[in-house]
Amino acid sequence: MNRRQLLRGALAAGLTGTALTTLTDTRQSLDLALAADTEPADLSDLEAAAETYGYGYHGQAPTRVLADLVADFDELRPLLSTPQPVATRIRVCRTAGQMAGMTAIVLHDLGARRDARAWFATAATAARESGDKQLLAWIWAREAMVPINYGAPQAAAQLAERARQAAGDRPTAAATLAAAVAARAYALSRQAEQARAALAVADTYMERLDAGARADTWFTHGEQKHHVHLSHAFTALGDTSRARESQARALELSASTSTMTRSLLKIDAATCVHHDGDPDEACRRTIAVMDSLPEAYRSGLVRRRALDLYRAIPAHHHQEAAVRELRDALAA
Repeated sequence: MNRRQLLRGALAAGLTGTALTTLTDTRQSLDLALAADTEPADLSDLEAAAETYGYGYHGQAPTRVLADLVADFDELRPLLSTPQPVATRIRVCRTAGQMAGMTAIVLHDLGARRDARAWFATAATAARESGDKQLLAWIWAREAMVPINYGAPQAAAQLAERARQAAGDRPTAAATLAAAVAARAYALSRQAEQARAALAVADTYMERLDAGARADTWFTHGEQKHHVHLSHAFTALGDTSRARESQARALELSASTSTMTRSLLKIDAATCVHHDGDPDEACRRTIAVMDSLPEAYRSGLVRRRALDLYRAIPAHHHQEAAVRELRDALAA
């Protein structure tokens, strides 16, 4: 049985202890290889694979993508053990940074916060060795989304600012992402002035991005992705009018197969309903989102966003039928 099949088998039951141990072993083996003074051979196929993974889930279950991604990532290890020119080592380290970063994204989406952080650390190590500051900024900006989504917005703001510093002042995809993520972190931290300043920078950069940087991948920053970030930031700020504008535009630009993104946008919309004074309707909308999800998406990030909504509802509403129903759905 090959490595890919073993990973798929281990992940078939979800993020069990065995599955996470398998992922950790793979990541740590590359950490060791990165520390060695060796150079890889040709990696064109793996560079192409990294590019392909960058287009996202495309309707596949996250665990399926995770298994395939880590199997290809594991093939980088022998490439690092063969002496090759420095330029080639830079390429393999850059590819390793991309793949480790995408692995971290999937783990984050599945709710495996600690493992996601470990994979982001490996991604950052590879990116630093590659010398690609934009990749490093992208990794830190994506890592900042872990504490954003799991209740530590001040830590997220620190990571996002580190990403902004690495990206520099040019309008790159990484710089735009870092500003947008910083805005979300500040909004959740109730630092409205800083949030709106970061949003202004993100919008300015977004207007100046070239066509390649606007492509719809995990590594770029297209209009759809921009409005997903704006939706969350404006929702957290309580600016429901601006939030709804971004939600509508993001949903318009999101493929029907973008299950997780569309679900998060709908929960943002439900949160706006709560901000506008109707917690019952907010809960009903959130329950409808949860009920419509395939099993593979009912934990992790979507559940966390729904839980954030429930926790924002004042206690004197908690005995109302819709609020109780949402509580029960989250406890299931």
